[in-house]
Amino acid sequence: MDDCLIIGAGPAGLTAAIYLARYHLSIRLFDSGSSRAAMIPCTHNHAGYPDGIAGTELLRLMLTQAEKYGARREPVKVTALAREDDGFVATTDRGTHRAHTVLLATGVVNHRPHGLLPEVHDPALARGLLRYCPVCDGYEVTDKRVAVIGTGDRGMREALFLRGFTRDITLIAPEAEHLLDQACADALDEAGVMRVDGPCGGYAIEGDRLALDTARGRMAFDSIYPALGSRIRSHLAIEAGARASEDGCLEVDDHQRTSVPGLFAAGDVVKGLDQISHAMGEAGVAATTIRNLLAEQRPLRR
Repeated sequence: MDDCLIIGAGPAGLTAAIYLARYHLSIRLFDSGSSRAAMIPCTHNHAGYPDGIAGTELLRLMLTQAEKYGARREPVKVTALAREDDGFVATTDRGTHRAHTVLLATGVVNHRPHGLLPEVHDPALARGLLRYCPVCDGYEVTDKRVAVIGTGDRGMREALFLRGFTRDITLIAPEAEHLLDQACADALDEAGVMRVDGPCGGYAIEGDRLALDTARGRMAFDSIYPALGSRIRSHLAIEAGARASEDGCLEVDDHQRTSVPGLFAAGDVVKGLDQISHAMGEAGVAATTIRNLLAEQRPLRR
């Protein structure tokens, strides 16, 4: 039986793997190959990389570091997680594994606009024409022509956040007419944010811009931000008995412990700022708490 199973190999999972391996603990790192960080063409706000670093390169370096200290990566998908006696059993598409503790770092999946085809999505994202995180890369659209696909309170908040980087913001409803209460409409008007009804469609790269069809016809932008929320991949922990918020974020304490003893969570699957640095900090806390929990159960000595 392993000391810890880490489910998810994004920045949170890899940070935990580095810590736990350096604590001389036996761990397995389950990697389904779907880390959202791998979609980042280049992050410029991750400390220590003044010229930026691609998400795939950051993940590669972190995995190399974890493996240097003995972490074992399993390229499998975990399909079920359950409590068993004094630990947990994880079922994967290649078998089962048991451990005293589990760290869930499965993150979230962005909701994409309807009609945004994969062959359009990939080059648009790579070129910064399609973006998902204004906290991460709002600086890169300074004084650019930007659209936000969304409506309601979420769409308004994203548009107003981006207003701090550029005055040319258009909020486009994803389906039909905007669903905005008077307070939202007034806030957008006061900030000078243009509103356009949907539906959206016909996404295509045209020159140096990403274009789409709207109720006002064809429009093109330097960057487009979908503000459509995300799906939180917390079902494994919930099935194991962990508490979560209505939208699926796992509830944890200050040490990243879920409501199930021995089950921890870190990163975007937990409510908080969805940032690489934040996920890494949570993972460090979780890993150290896991080490101390195991030390209560048996001496950890060389």
